[in-house]
Parts: sequence; structure tokens; C-alpha cells
Amino acid sequence: MTVQIGAAPAADAALLDLLSALKRADYRFVTPTPATHSFVRQRSSAGEDVLRDVFGWSRPFNLDQLPQPFALLMEAAGILQRAGDAWRSTLRVSSVGETLYLHSAPSRDNDAVFLGPDSYRFARFLASTFRSGEPFKTALDLGTGAGVGALTLKAAVPEADVTASDINPAALRLARLNGTASGHMLHCQLASGIPDELATFEVIVSNPPYIAGDVGKTYRDGGDEYGAALALSWVRASAGRLTPGGRFILYTGAPVVAGRDVVMDALVQIAAEQERSLQYEELDPDVFGSTLRQNAYQSVERIAAVGAILTQP
Repeated sequence: MTVQIGAAPAADAALLDLLSALKRADYRFVTPTPATHSFVRQRSSAGEDVLRDVFGWSRPFNLDQLPQPFALLMEAAGILQRAGDAWRSTLRVSSVGETLYLHSAPSRDNDAVFLGPDSYRFARFLASTFRSGEPFKTALDLGTGAGVGALTLKAAVPEADVTASDINPAALRLARLNGTASGHMLHCQLASGIPDELATFEVIVSNPPYIAGDVGKTYRDGGDEYGAALALSWVRASAGRLTPGGRFILYTGAPVVAGRDVVMDALVQIAAEQERSLQYEELDPDVFGSTLRQNAYQSVERIAAVGAILTQP
């Protein structure tokens, strides 16, 4: 069942108008890691670009600092939050390529909608995969978050029918709005994994949570196997949901234990069991190094960012 996920229509309309106003202002912001974001945000702002301070760095501000019509749109959208004597935005806006994405401001909420360096690597991996212009008709972005994967697919093949799936209603709302603002319609489905329907897809893509030990944080918790369990379970479950010749395209973090890539070893086994071909690439040898301080990672020497393509026979 395709569901429309949204708040009040007036709030959604205000967010769309906000994205349009930021686009006209040539707003751009690349979101770094949470640690870098937190460090830079503590610096006093020079005030040279108030829009990036408010919607990028999530700094507190006074309403009279904002040019029109931003304060009115934020109030109508319900994204103003008190910060002492000032205000903060509960949403950020980041640019991935030419597309602006609404996503959560720094938050400890379990339903936060994350966008960060992994999103950029994921988008580049997908763009490089489809650079040849090979067409497809149906695709699924599994665990879509803010919709980066789904909208990268639409940019590559605009005529494709792309479904965005996520367990988080807030994520689906923002993915739908981000798609509308960029001129692309997405089918949004609320699901904890591959939607429980009979539909099959030519392409399934995913950038799943892959951090161990973050139980309850849907945008981070990858489960057991050093955080790889969720990604591997989705890969296994996709076998019957791909058309002949269909592809599961995975971007994830791969824990390396005593020189052994846990994700690659598991994918080799899955590919053999399901008679799928496997392409595998290490995209970045070391990401989120501070995570290794956690108890769940005492045996892990590094986490690599990897891309994999499993092709259905």
C-alpha cells in the first residue's frame, strides 16, 4: 500500500516555499560528520551568511536577522524552536549536487532524519553506477531517510517509477517534500524492510544504518555483527524481490576485524548461496573512527565505506 506521509498541508506548503526561497538565494551547504558539525557550530559566527548559519550550522538566531520571507515561512512550517532568548530551526537544509534536502537538525531523537557524509558517498556511488545511462523501469530505495538514494535514481532515469521506503514517517514526509521541490514524484511506503507486497523491482538500493550499539536510534542502529546485520538481512531478503537480471546496490560501513572485511565475507557467501554475481569496492578505508571507542567495536580495527552490487540471475 502506498501511503501519503505528511503533516498539515499548510506546513508542508510552507516547507516547499522555504526550499524554493533558499534555491532562489543560491543557498548551498555540505553537511559534515556530527563531530565536525558540533565543533564548527561552537565557533562564533561572523554573520556573513545568516541562511547557512540557520539552516546549515543550526546556530541560534534572532528573527529580525532573517531576510524576508524566511521567518514567516519557518513559523508557518512549525520548525522554530526556542533556544534561550533566541531561536533555532528544527530542520536543516543540505545540498547534494543541485538538490536541496530537508533533514533533521542535530538531535538525540530516535526518529531523527539523518543526512551526512555517507549520503554524499552513496549518491556518488549510485551516480557512477548509472553513468552509462542504462535504463530501468522500477526501483526501490530501502531505508530512504531524506530521499538521497531515491532522488539520485530519479536524476539518472527520470522516467523510472521509484519507491522510497522507510520505517520512520518523519523521513518519508521529508523525502516526499524533497522530491516535490526537485520536480520528482516518489512513491512513499512505510515499512521496516522491503515492503510486504508482491511487487518486484529491477533495482533496489540501500544505505542502511550500520552502527552497532545504538539500539532504538532508527537512523544509526545496524544491529549485531558489528552493525552489519541489518544490511545483510536486507540483501538476503531481496533475492525474491528482484526481476531477472535485477540488481541490489548497497552502500554501507564494513567493519574490519584482524584484517578481515566482515561485510565482504558475508556477501560472498550470500552471493554463492543465491547464485548472484557480486561486485565489491572499498570506497573509503576509514570512516567514523571515533566509533571504535564503543564497547561493541573492541575487536574492530577500522570501518570502511564500501559499495556492492549483487545481480540476480
